Amino acid sequence: MIHASKHRRSTRSSKMVSWSGITRIQQILQKKLVREFLAEFMSTYVMMVFGLGSVAHMVLSKKHGSYLAVNLAFGFGVTMGVHMAGNISGAHMNAAVTFANCALGRLPWRKFPVYVLGQCLGSFLAAATIHTLFYTAILHFSGGQLMVTGPVATAGIFATYLPDYMTLWRGFLNEVWLTGMLQLCLFAITDQENNPALPGTQALVIGILVVTIGMSLGMNTGYAINPSRDLPPRIFTFIAGWGKQVFSDGENWWWVPVVAPPLGAYLGGIIYVVFIGSTIPREPPKLEDPVTYEDHRITVSTKMEPHASVASPLTPVSVSPDNRPSVRLAPTLQESMAQEHF
Repeated sequence: MIHASKHRRSTRSSKMVSWSGITRIQQILQKKLVREFLAEFMSTYVMMVFGLGSVAHMVLSKKHGSYLAVNLAFGFGVTMGVHMAGNISGAHMNAAVTFANCALGRLPWRKFPVYVLGQCLGSFLAAATIHTLFYTAILHFSGGQLMVTGPVATAGIFATYLPDYMTLWRGFLNEVWLTGMLQLCLFAITDQENNPALPGTQALVIGILVVTIGMSLGMNTGYAINPSRDLPPRIFTFIAGWGKQVFSDGENWWWVPVVAPPLGAYLGGIIYVVFIGSTIPREPPKLEDPVTYEDHRITVSTKMEPHASVASPLTPVSVSPDNRPSVRLAPTLQESMAQEHF
């Protein structure tokens, strides 16, 4: 009996501890910054899994992959990410976009490390996922060697590398230009004072934008246009066995996709704000129901059409004896007709 009673008490106490722990976790997850971090983490993970998986198909099997498929996968991966996190964090999925929004005063700087950390962790985990799923295919394609360059190179599945015909600084300019185009169009798509995408279509339009950039301008550098897309998977390949060449190849190309995109996004944002956003006429807010105060009496003037006969929902009256203004509800149209009938 005593042993059974102690067992029940210990079971009950363990349940209380577990429920209190779950409650504590739920309280933490409800914090705004935590939710934004998780939104950037999950949306970036989804985008990168689809994108890197398509590159793996193109590199490892010409039968199952193509450059068009890569563009479509990254574009629709962005679309899925926007659907996942758009109303929570804005679904940046891109440290360059986050930097531009902070630099232009559209996002507090205190959120910058939170967003970027979520993006980088999501991107790193996506690279690990693709490595796990395609590991045997990678070894089969490369003959068991993890190569950065050459005919059986596989490091390009995870990060961008400069082709032989490009110089470092031409590649830098290319990344600045492409990311500027991205940010310029993102501001246009989301500017409610201009001609934004229709409600509910923003995610699709942004995905189409990414596809368009890739199909028209992506050949020279692989259009990283995103430090969060390039650096974490590159670090993963260094850890996974591709070696130091992932950083040294292409005249130490690795830093360009980290530095050039934020600069390009900032310039693209400035161009939109200065040349487009500032030229849009902003109508001053109209006060349709001006309220005036006179002799402790509230009067509400409502602009009505000459043929309208419906009373205002609120009809003001004079102050009550205790000097507090009171408002009574005006009769509805049906009530007025009923009163006139009787």
